[in-house]
Amino acid sequence: MICKNTAREVAILLSISMITALTINHFSPKGIALFGEWDTSKGVVTAKSKEDVVVRDLEIQDILVAKKMYDTGEYLFIDARDSMSYEEGHVKGAVSLPIAQFYDIVDVFISKHPSTTRLITYCSGRECDDSHKLAHYFSEEGYHVNVFIDGYPAWEAEGYPIE
Repeated sequence: MICKNTAREVAILLSISMITALTINHFSPKGIALFGEWDTSKGVVTAKSKEDVVVRDLEIQDILVAKKMYDTGEYLFIDARDSMSYEEGHVKGAVSLPIAQFYDIVDVFISKHPSTTRLITYCSGRECDDSHKLAHYFSEEGYHVNVFIDGYPAWEAEGYPIE
């Protein structure tokens, strides 16, 4: 009898806990979506949270397309990775603008590059959404931005120009 009551009480407590957790998650501004996009073949991995900035329409999913855009000289590549990663290697001619420092240095960037400058952001590949966050910030500043989702590792692996 004690075992039956204990099992019932545990089941009730678990049910109440799950309902409470799901309710809080649903109403939280930073709640996590129950279903995300985990297939890198479809683009950048995202949990699709309420603060998700991944915009598939901005993504450059083909490295050959990114290289053609680079070759035109009409686009400025922006590295969203931290400064140390940038120093270890980056797309030739790319500007370093670590996502964590955006608001500290964006005014200097804007003074050098008008909003008519076409930007391509990148980071460490499809498991990194910093390039999407940076694209979102630049879009808010009035820039036209694309996101090269394969990032620096793919660029380097193809033997494209690096510094």
